[in-house]
Amino acid sequence: MGLDLFADVVELTAAIVDVESVSGAEGPLADAVEEALRALPHLVVERVGHNVVARTELGHGERVVLAGHLDTVPLNGNLPSRMEGDRLYGCGTTDMKSGVAVALRLAATVPEPSRDVTYVFYECEEIEAERNGLRKLAAARPELLAGDFAVLLEPTGAQIEGGCQGTMRVEVTASGERAHSARAWMGSNAIHSAGKILDVLRAYEPARPVVDGLEYREGLNAVFISGGVAGNVIPDECVVTVNYRFAPDKSLADAEAYVREIFDGFEVTVTDAASAARPGLTHPAAAAFVASSGAEVRAKLGWTDVARFSELGIPAVNYGPGEPTLAHTKDEYVETPLITECEERMRTWLAVPTTVSP
Repeated sequence: MGLDLFADVVELTAAIVDVESVSGAEGPLADAVEEALRALPHLVVERVGHNVVARTELGHGERVVLAGHLDTVPLNGNLPSRMEGDRLYGCGTTDMKSGVAVALRLAATVPEPSRDVTYVFYECEEIEAERNGLRKLAAARPELLAGDFAVLLEPTGAQIEGGCQGTMRVEVTASGERAHSARAWMGSNAIHSAGKILDVLRAYEPARPVVDGLEYREGLNAVFISGGVAGNVIPDECVVTVNYRFAPDKSLADAEAYVREIFDGFEVTVTDAASAARPGLTHPAAAAFVASSGAEVRAKLGWTDVARFSELGIPAVNYGPGEPTLAHTKDEYVETPLITECEERMRTWLAVPTTVSP
């Protein structure tokens, strides 16, 4: 199907939602996005896998990146989309096809922005990191992501969320010694010993560091626990999987050192980790975006792909019309006035002349 990028942004959102694009099956939507963008003479368009990148080449001294993922979580009886009052229901409405619609509308209807713009529409955000389209672009074609500032149109309820938390999962292991459960005193119960790990977690007080003027709230929580051999055996091992959400004042090395310190005396194995991203709101392009949008600014409590831009040295924020608490739910919806609001605010920002700091 074809996408009319000059249609009302709510109508465009519905059309995009109705193109099923569960992670790994974004091809038809990427095709439609590519076809629509290639019809616009003011854009240079490239396709890498199911990732579509469109750029203005006006020779401005500043370039900004607007990015959004095309994929959704699996369907849950929530397609096709439907409108009820000011709510558009359907899989991906809030996360994040409404944001994609805003970016596509701007790509079509702002042919001469006051700063050069790169529009990035990418695959596989909702699944394992190895398949993430933005990650693939950063590795294979980093020049396509180059810019001074980036906006990821993730759902934020039309508020600006600066940076993002880092995340780390570790396995904390309590060891014991096997014995017959009828003669428990001859062994050492690892599951009982794991109580000390849970004591640490219960006593944890979340840090609330302020980074670049935004307050983050950290988290340290057990998310899995496993142990046991048989119904008549004292277990010799119990593993508690812990997720640590840390503020962007810590590096991955800092986060790992903290976790190892707090679980001193236990074996700690890092199984997964992703860096945090600082807000970067002091950059002139970011400051101009905040000033022109008039939106509230808060810390992003969670991890998003702004961290990938941060790793490339590009400050980035999250800003989109969707409501984050509705993401991935059966009754996912987006408030349609917020879609229009986001489009208008970003259009105003792209029209504001670039200011060069002294």
